[in-house]
Amino acid sequence: MRQQQMARLMGRLPALTHHQRQALMQALEALSARDLASAVAQARIGEHPACPHCASTHIVKNGSASGLQRYKCRQCQRTFNALSGTPLAHLHLRGKWAAHASALSQGLTLSQVARRLHVAQSTAFRWRHRFLCCAKALQAKSLRGIAEADESYFLVSAKGQRGLLRRARRRGGKALAGCKGSEYTPVLMARDRSGATANLILDTSKAQSVQAALGPRLARDAILCTDASRTLACAARALGVEHRAVNVSRHGPVSGPWHVQNVNAFVSRLRQWMVRFKGVCTKYLASYLGWFRVLDRAPAGGVQPAAMLALAMG
Repeated sequence: MRQQQMARLMGRLPALTHHQRQALMQALEALSARDLASAVAQARIGEHPACPHCASTHIVKNGSASGLQRYKCRQCQRTFNALSGTPLAHLHLRGKWAAHASALSQGLTLSQVARRLHVAQSTAFRWRHRFLCCAKALQAKSLRGIAEADESYFLVSAKGQRGLLRRARRRGGKALAGCKGSEYTPVLMARDRSGATANLILDTSKAQSVQAALGPRLARDAILCTDASRTLACAARALGVEHRAVNVSRHGPVSGPWHVQNVNAFVSRLRQWMVRFKGVCTKYLASYLGWFRVLDRAPAGGVQPAAMLALAMG
C-alpha cells in the first residue's frame, strides 16, 4: 500500500463505530497471529530447506500461497512449504494457531478452548492432538546420576470411543479389580535429580516390562532409587545398576540422599493437573503425559505461544 493510501485509510478511522473498531482490531490481531505462525514455520526450515519427500537439497523457490513461501524440488519435482511433513500441515485457520498454543500453555479444557477461539469442540479436539503429536515423544533419552522411579496406574478409559475396552461401571465408580488389574494402565515414572523425566507406558506391570522400558534410558553408572516395590527391585537387579530401596512406611520418606520425593512430587502435580479433564482416554494418554512434561519444565512465565508452535511443528 502506498503512503497516500495509508494516510487516507488512517483518516477514515475516526468515522468507524465502536463495533466496527472492535471488528477491525480482531481482524488485525488474526493477521498478526497468522504472521507469527508463518514466521515460526519459516524459521524452522531456515534459508536452505531440504525436500520433505526425498530429502534433496536441490531446492528452488516456487511462488507463495496462503502467506507461505513455496519451494520446488529439482530431484523429485514435487512442491512443498514450511509446514509440509509436519503435524500442522493442511490445518486451516492459521490465524487462530497462536491462541490455541496459548490455551495449551494454560492447560485449558476443550470447552474452554472452543469458547475462546469460537470453534467447534471437535475442531478444538483435533487441533489439540495435532499440536501434541511431537510433545508426546519428547522425553528424556538418558537418566544419569541419582534417578528415581515409581509406578503409577491410570484407569483404562474408552472416553469418546464407540466401543468399551473394559466392563461397564457406574460413572465415577472404581475399577472392579485391584490397582494392578486389567482395568488399569501401568505407567513407569522415572526422573533424575536434574529434572530429566520419562513417562513410559507399560504393557504389563511385571518386571520384564519395566526392564525393557527403563533399560535403554538408564545410564549404567546411575543409582536407581525406588520405594519397596519388588517389581522395580527385580528390574534394577536385571539391569545391573546400583539400587537403593526406600521403605517409606518403616524408615520415613528420606534416608540421606536416597529418596523418591522428586518423582512422587511430579506424579502428584500430574494427577492434580489431570483432574480438570474428568478422565483421559487411554488411547491419548501418551499425549497428555507429553503435554504435562512440557508445562512442568517451563519457566515461571509459562510456555510462550511461539515456543509451543515450534514444538508442535517438530
